[in-house]
Amino acid sequence: MGQDGSVVDPFQSARLGPLMLRNRFLKAATFEGMADSGLVTDRLIEFHRTVAAGGAALTTLAYLSVSEDGRGAPNEIVVRPEAAPGLRRLVETVHAEGALASAQIGHAGPVAAATGTRALTPSRIFSPVSVRFTRAASDTDIQRVIKDFAQAAAIVRDAGFDAVEVHLGHGYLLSSFLSPDTNRRNDEWGGSLAARAELPRRVLSAVREAVGPHCAVLAKLNMNDGTPGGLLEPESLAVAQMLEREGTVDALVLTGGSSFRNPMYLLRGDVPLRELAANFPLHIRSGMRLFGKRFLRNYAFEEGFFLQQAEQFRAALSLPLVALGGVNRLDTVQRALDDGFEFVALGRALLHEPGLINRWQQGNSTPGACTHCNRCMPTIYSGTHCPLALQ
Repeated sequence: MGQDGSVVDPFQSARLGPLMLRNRFLKAATFEGMADSGLVTDRLIEFHRTVAAGGAALTTLAYLSVSEDGRGAPNEIVVRPEAAPGLRRLVETVHAEGALASAQIGHAGPVAAATGTRALTPSRIFSPVSVRFTRAASDTDIQRVIKDFAQAAAIVRDAGFDAVEVHLGHGYLLSSFLSPDTNRRNDEWGGSLAARAELPRRVLSAVREAVGPHCAVLAKLNMNDGTPGGLLEPESLAVAQMLEREGTVDALVLTGGSSFRNPMYLLRGDVPLRELAANFPLHIRSGMRLFGKRFLRNYAFEEGFFLQQAEQFRAALSLPLVALGGVNRLDTVQRALDDGFEFVALGRALLHEPGLINRWQQGNSTPGACTHCNRCMPTIYSGTHCPLALQ
């Protein structure tokens, strides 16, 4: 409900930090797998143009690595000066369709093990996917990562992006520092929750300073890692309250799960294990055969599956929040807005039907037809798409 008790119209404009969005719908950061040599391609621009033309108020370019060692999959953009012209073209194309553009920046951390590299993590841990140990970050590594985030944020700001989303979720580097499962340090970067949150907080402060007052800053935060010994809601909420007090973010995108430990927790639905394994190098394929069913656990899909968890955060925070997780129905969007969430992000629903938001606004409120088969997951290696998409 609005502050005056009125029903919030999802198609009315709304403010996100310094930005005015044309409606309450965001395109969730969904890795596109369409970069070439770490640069923007025409195909990637068209992907986001279609989403913008389909009615989203803000489309999120994902996932942009802040450094070469921060990539978690092939065909990811690495934010550097050479990438700026393509990033600028993408923003201009999105703006021409009446939408705004956000860039999700991050460092894959342990998730980079899937590329076959020796991943950077808070502590030395075993990666079942790559069947090798990761490398514990030194203080020099940590200071370099902070600078990499700030430099990447400045580049995307200068390319014209309206917002920057910092990835604090899904087992990526900043998420792995928050998690007691992967952060076993006992120095200033680990141990207590405040110490585990130190790197994410410093990164957000550096990003906020880098982008200035006219660019919105969002953070994608795990509520629950979905792994034994991982971050749980009480500690995550405490981190969110720290960020609210510090004023470094304009909104939180609430999520969960770990691309390193338990990726299906953040997706739900069918597990296309065979199709996924076929995209990996032979040595990683062996790891997936051995550990695949434990790594890719089965979770039944439920509409709006993160909403109940997120309501705990809504009750305790005044900071704007973005609801996420299996949203395919307009009544789910309305429920989230009525519960006090400022925005709703859609991912797979827009892969299947990029014009879904326009269709809803035109009066056809039939739910999105995504079947949650997750056959889109293996397509990230050739260009993310829904094999069953409406043509």
